[in-house]
Amino acid sequence: MKLLLTSGGISNTSIEQALVGLLGKPIADSSALCIPTASYGTPDPANMAYRCITGKAASPLCEVGWGSLGVLELTALPSMKEALWVPKVQQTDALLAWGGDVLYLCHWMRRSGLADLLPSLPAEMVYVGVSSGSMVMTPDFGEPYDDWFCREPSTIPLDELPAADDRALGLVDFSVFPHVDHPRSPPNSMANAERWAAGRSAPTYAIDDETAIKVVDGTVDVVSEGHWKLFTP
Repeated sequence: MKLLLTSGGISNTSIEQALVGLLGKPIADSSALCIPTASYGTPDPANMAYRCITGKAASPLCEVGWGSLGVLELTALPSMKEALWVPKVQQTDALLAWGGDVLYLCHWMRRSGLADLLPSLPAEMVYVGVSSGSMVMTPDFGEPYDDWFCREPSTIPLDELPAADDRALGLVDFSVFPHVDHPRSPPNSMANAERWAAGRSAPTYAIDDETAIKVVDGTVDVVSEGHWKLFTP
């Protein structure tokens, strides 16, 4: 599986071209499944999920011209037979993991069984993460520091939450600090990114909404029309 980890989605031409390169064909000829689950851990769950699926959000993802598009709602999967959803995941060209509450998303990736399935998915498949959808793939997204994108979910009993840094899936060997210098969130400054990164055991990419991290066979490349910085332990 190839990864395109973004802060703000398919937000510019460079990121879109990177996506096409990873798919190996035009977006219009590709299938995708949208995962809106992280939305439901936020204060505005229904509207946030709706905006993602309908392409009305500020971060482009579902509206970039997919040949076919479906919804993979992780909270529903435990109540379904695997035969109804696992083949759909295995056959799609791209998984689109929307942002929201990263702890909520990680919880449902594990509980749904998708986390166990991810490492065995076809090598040509592309996972596209937005914000928390990118953070969940890392080894360590640390403790919450800003209510805007990294918040303890109130909808999951505390005794069911994974502890400390084990919450992340660890499918890449670096952490991600998204939305650097975003006007809606002054705490997401590059200075705060450096302080947050200092508590991580892995390297941290601090990226703005015009930047993405591409991972293919363990090789990491940054695609950017904005600004970013790599902090090493």
